[in-house]
Amino acid sequence: MVQELLQQDPDCFLVDLWIKPTNNIRVALDADGGLPIEKCVSLNRKLYRQIEEAALYPEGDFSLEVSSPGLDEPLKMHRQYLKNINRPVEVLQLDGTITEGVLTAVNENEVEITSTIGKNKKKEVVQHTIPFINIKSTKIQIKF
Repeated sequence: MVQELLQQDPDCFLVDLWIKPTNNIRVALDADGGLPIEKCVSLNRKLYRQIEEAALYPEGDFSLEVSSPGLDEPLKMHRQYLKNINRPVEVLQLDGTITEGVLTAVNENEVEITSTIGKNKKKEVVQHTIPFINIKSTKIQIKF
């Protein structure tokens, strides 16, 4: 159902879906151009209507939450990496290594992070290429 609904809006994509034993359905969506709250509300209403019409929960005992992943959520999909190029990230690798810098490139197999080390005359720009298979998690960093 979710994928059918998203076919009408190719900018949006499914990141995650949880159905708890209490019939609480949580749908995490993202969009290449960002996902405003109005779009989440609209998709929630459409999906709720589809679930009711399909009588998936005949007693009507379900809840539905449609939202975008928060900034504190790690990136889960290749498409999320692509939409976050040129943003500061923190990459935790499987071996425990943490790399912070700007996500500068993404291809099918790896990401490229550009870090600046040192200050003033000792400032050095370092490129890190990290294969996806070595990444445990990647989070967007908010800089103020």
